[in-house]
Amino acid sequence: MMEWTVHELAERAGISGRTLRHYHRIGLLEPDRVGSNGYRYYGPDAVARLQRILLLRDTGMPLADIAAVLDAPETPTVEVEVLEAHLTQLAEDRAALDRRISAVEHTLQMRREGREPRVDVMLEGFNDRYEAEVVRRWGREAFDASNRWWHAKSVRQQRDWQASAQALLTRWAEIHEAGHTPGSPVARAHAANHVAWFADIPGTPTHAGDAERSAAMVRGMADLYETNPDFHQTFGSPEAAQFAAGALRIHVQHPA
Repeated sequence: MMEWTVHELAERAGISGRTLRHYHRIGLLEPDRVGSNGYRYYGPDAVARLQRILLLRDTGMPLADIAAVLDAPETPTVEVEVLEAHLTQLAEDRAALDRRISAVEHTLQMRREGREPRVDVMLEGFNDRYEAEVVRRWGREAFDASNRWWHAKSVRQQRDWQASAQALLTRWAEIHEAGHTPGSPVARAHAANHVAWFADIPGTPTHAGDAERSAAMVRGMADLYETNPDFHQTFGSPEAAQFAAGALRIHVQHPA
């Protein structure tokens, strides 16, 4: 029977040896045996389980839930449902990426021909970059409403709105760098401004005046700010994004 060491399996799976050792410690992935030299050895069954773990992890499922799914008697049914949802998500991500690729191809072709690219085509796909995430969290109707609102704007209006949005996010970095805490009056005031900014976007619960769903949305956005590297860049740093997320959670829990 073929076996792989931690180093060999980690290299083939594209993960770190530390990750494999962590999975062993929490009981998620057991090696077939541990040699007298202390090395862990994994066989084909362990490799197959690791593949399933990584697929489920890519859906955003916590490790504890992955263990519960894989060890449950009805695992095939549950796993199929999770993987089907993940496949749908990947298809949506691919569609969004295809639009962005088309936009870049158009711009490149126009530049090669010495012509000005159409701004509306250049922007197509980039303003929808978070479509899959919005649909997953708040539904297709919410995305469609906000998307109609966005595309109804002129290019100048879109740029002005993007500039105001960037100013809102840059202000978080300034507050953080000034040494304020997420619960400080300055941070809480800006958190209120941030939530009010959401209210200007059709399709959001905040725009609809739904306080309960608005609070859930803000908490969801706070999670995105912390975990999505795109937002780290937008805020200026991961620390600024985490600071904003903390302040927004405080605002939702204790609105001024």
